[in-house]
Amino acid sequence: MTLRDFTTDDAENLRRSHYQNMSVEAVRDMILEWNKLEYEGKYFEMLAVVDGENIVGELSLFEHSESVVSVGVEIFPEFQGQGHGKQAVMSALEICRSRGYKMVCDQVRTDNAASIALHKSLGFETDEYIYKNQKNHDVYLFLKSLS
Repeated sequence: MTLRDFTTDDAENLRRSHYQNMSVEAVRDMILEWNKLEYEGKYFEMLAVVDGENIVGELSLFEHSESVVSVGVEIFPEFQGQGHGKQAVMSALEICRSRGYKMVCDQVRTDNAASIALHKSLGFETDEYIYKNQKNHDVYLFLKSLS
């Protein structure tokens, strides 16, 4: 499993596997936006989770402050349960460390048992208090020190 930047050559594959409601052109435009490495004036990066020749998911890194970043991983349904998510997050934690971040803060939906288990297995901590995210979903905050 590796992480790599998306390229516009990935658009058709992504559209077929994950963005069926979008045109290939719209997916290409989305990839070009991702590759700007910025969202709302802060560092943002979307990486392909790759196993062999297959893109098996996406991983995002988003800067909240100089020292805090979030890591979001989504493994496509047909590739779930094979350890790709754990490997991808472990690789992302090393990227975050190398870029000088001190803390990872992730929101995990309370109904996402797999992601909760993943975060706990990687040493993230939560107080299990339920927060509401921007989409009004119930989430837990998971924190992990990178030092």
